Amino acid sequence: MGTWDDGPFDNDSAADWCGDLHEADPSVRAAMVRAALATAALSTDYLDHDDAASAIAAAAIVASQMPGGDPITSPYAPDFLLAGESLDLDDLSQLAVEALDRVLGDDSEWRSLWGEAGASEFPQINKLRAVLSGPPELPGQIALL
Repeated sequence: MGTWDDGPFDNDSAADWCGDLHEADPSVRAAMVRAALATAALSTDYLDHDDAASAIAAAAIVASQMPGGDPITSPYAPDFLLAGESLDLDDLSQLAVEALDRVLGDDSEWRSLWGEAGASEFPQINKLRAVLSGPPELPGQIALL
């Protein structure tokens, strides 16, 4: 496993997944993002590093298209996103939060490896999670259905 920074695309697994996403037919790209998130979120076994890295990249893509999300600028992200294209991922924010929670859980190889490297806080993941969760409700705020 090669990791060169702590960004969502800064490892071999995420970069490979992003390459596959870029090469995929545009009609299946949103389903690929959903599948990467679901694989992590719904896993009941020890979460493999590759699956976690793909889920983090997918969550970053979802977050990039939400208010407050950072634009995709990494050269390891899918080229079509760097060129300004987008995906319809509006319904994936909750699944992305669940995937990130699973990545940070105790049964995650990704977390274990970062822990061995001395990391105990994950600001990149926490920022993605905050964007995906949306703005906090204010006291007395009425939710619109």
